[in-house]
Amino acid sequence: MSLLRDTWLVFLRQLNPTLHSPVTSLVFSMLQPVLYLALFAPLLSGVPGGFGEDSMQWFVPGVLAMLALFGTAFAGFGLLPELRGGSYERLLAAPVSRVALLLGRVLRDIALLLAQAVVILLVVLPFGLQVSPVGAAAGLLVLLVMGTGLGTLSYMLAMSVKQEFHFPAILQTVTMPLILLSGILLPMELAPTWLYVLSRINPLSHVVDAQRALFVGDFGDPSVLIGSAVAVAIAVIALFLGTRLMRRLAA
Repeated sequence: MSLLRDTWLVFLRQLNPTLHSPVTSLVFSMLQPVLYLALFAPLLSGVPGGFGEDSMQWFVPGVLAMLALFGTAFAGFGLLPELRGGSYERLLAAPVSRVALLLGRVLRDIALLLAQAVVILLVVLPFGLQVSPVGAAAGLLVLLVMGTGLGTLSYMLAMSVKQEFHFPAILQTVTMPLILLSGILLPMELAPTWLYVLSRINPLSHVVDAQRALFVGDFGDPSVLIGSAVAVAIAVIALFLGTRLMRRLAA
């Protein structure tokens, strides 16, 4: 109970700046996915294949996966000023669970991700996007699970490097191949065999496939089970490592 209470308190503390400045926190971090929707999705119209016939239906689930990746993988940026200024070190001395200090931040990021994903869906629905309500809810749940893992890993990375000029370089090196090999922008079935094989190693590509199946309500598609399992695996491994790190800091 103490961990849950402390996590909730840390969540509220982290959420407070967002509530005071919702435009900066919500809108600006959504700009990149929205720009892809506005400026890239129309390019897919008319392209041979099913995705060209209904580009919005094919593209939106992938963009939401992109939102989850960027929104949570870069979350550690917010911790770096606190690490540099010493405020996070003072927070570690507070009578609060160290694990809750991590979980509360991740919970705030997940809440923001959910709000942003819902806003994007509400914006694109008038443009002809057709979704299964239950499938879309399940798809968002998969994204939140994956975001939990990515956010945790991001904070762990921030606590490890502690340098603002190293952090983005490392993240760009990791996230760019994940995006290009995920099939978010174009179907990997069009790629050469070696590139397609690499995409199958990319965990994000399985989550994207699951999103597309869930959003049309195809719960029987094998990609749903695989993508959900990948998201859970990322979250479980990240939370295990993150909990160990925070407990070691407390020792």
